[in-house]
Amino acid sequence: MLLTIIIFFLVLSVLVFAHELGHFFVARIFGVRAEEFGFGFPPRIGGFQTWREKKVENVITTEELEIKTEETQTAEGKVARQTIFDRIKNIGVIIVERKWKFFWSNKEISAEEQKHGTVYSANWIPMGGFVKIKGENGEGDHDQDSMINKPVWQRSLILSAGVIMNVLLAVFLISVGLMFGMPRALDGVTDKAVVTNQKIQVAELIKDSPAEKSGLKVGDIILAIDNKNFTKESDLQNFVNENSNKELTYKIKRGSEEKELKIKPELKLEDGRMGVGIAIAATGIVKYPWHLAIWEGTKTTVFLLWAIIVAFYNLIKDIILGHGVSANLSGPVGIATITGEAARMGWVYLLQITALLSVNLAVINFLPFPALDGGRVFFLIIEKFKGKPVRREVEAVIHNIGFILLMVLVLVVTLRDVLKIWHQ
Repeated sequence: MLLTIIIFFLVLSVLVFAHELGHFFVARIFGVRAEEFGFGFPPRIGGFQTWREKKVENVITTEELEIKTEETQTAEGKVARQTIFDRIKNIGVIIVERKWKFFWSNKEISAEEQKHGTVYSANWIPMGGFVKIKGENGEGDHDQDSMINKPVWQRSLILSAGVIMNVLLAVFLISVGLMFGMPRALDGVTDKAVVTNQKIQVAELIKDSPAEKSGLKVGDIILAIDNKNFTKESDLQNFVNENSNKELTYKIKRGSEEKELKIKPELKLEDGRMGVGIAIAATGIVKYPWHLAIWEGTKTTVFLLWAIIVAFYNLIKDIILGHGVSANLSGPVGIATITGEAARMGWVYLLQITALLSVNLAVINFLPFPALDGGRVFFLIIEKFKGKPVRREVEAVIHNIGFILLMVLVLVVTLRDVLKIWHQ
C-alpha cells in the first residue's frame, strides 16, 4: 500500500510538473516574467535566483598625438602656427557575470529581489510543482513584462501551454515504451514491429452477460477454453459458437493468478452467432525501431486524445440527459490503485498508464469550465469578441465557484472509490 501511494505521488508529480513547465516556457518566450517556479507546493523550504550582470573592464589605455600646422599671411610675412592634439583612448571589454543568490525559509521576496528574476524554489509538499506568472491575476498592468499587457493570442497560448506539454509528455512516454517493447492491441501493428508474448484478452464486457455473471473481468487473459489454446480471435469466437450447447471452461490469467470459470454461451449476437458477452482483442508486446517508435507514439497519443474527448462528451451528455454517471468513473483513490497495479506489472506498464493519465489531464484541463485552463481561455475568447475584458472581480468569483465545485466532485468520487475498495 505504501509503495502504491509513493508511486502515485511520483506519477502525479511528473504530470503536474510537466504541465507547469509548459506555462513557464511559453511565458518566458513571450517576455512575461515568471516570478517563481516551484518544485512541490508551499510552504517553501528554500530557493535560489540566477541572473547576469554586465560590467565594462579597462584592458589598455592608449595616447594619440596629432600635430596640425596652419600658416597665415601678415604684413610682416608668413606666420606658422602649430596645434598639438593629445587624445587618450581607453580600450575596454564587456564582462558578463553569472550571479547566484540562495535563501532559506518561506520568506517574502522583496520588490528589489524580484528584479533578479525567477525564484526557483523547493517546497515542503512533494507533489508536482507550480509557476507564478506576473499578471495572471491582473496585476502589473503598467509593466511590459506582465501577462495582462500581452495580446489575447499570446495569453491564450500561455494558458494552453500546460495542456500541450501534457500531450507531448504522453508522446514521449509511449515512444520510449515502444522502443523497449510495450503491451498493446495487435490490430494495426505494421510488419516492421517485433511482436512477442501474444495473447487474447478481454477488451469489453456486456452488462449482465454470462461472462460478467461468471466473474470474468476486462483485462483478463484467456489462456484456453476446454483445454484448447487460441492465437486468433476468429478461431476463439468460432469455437464458442460451435459449442454453444454446453458449458465451457475458461482458463484465464488475472495478474499473476490463474483460475478457471464455467461459462455457457447463451447470448445471441447481432450476426446470429452465440457468445458469452465479451469483446476480445489480440495483444502482445510490440517493439519498434526508435524512428518508427516516435511516429507510432504520436499516432497512439492522437488516438487516445480523441477517444478521451469522445468519452467526456458522452459523460457530459449522459449527465445532462439525466442518465447518471458511469460506475467506472474513478477519482484520486481509484487512479492510485490502478497506478499501483501497473507498477507491479512492470515499468513499461507504468509508462503506459502515466501517458494515459497525462492525456486525461490535458483534456480535463482544457474543458471550458471555470478555474481550469480551458475556462480561462474561454474568458479570453469573450474578451476578443467584446473588445474589452470581463471585469476581474466577476471573473474571479466565477473561477472560485468553479474551483469549489471541482473540489466537491473530487471528494464525492474519492468517497465512492474508498467505499468500493472497502466492500471488495
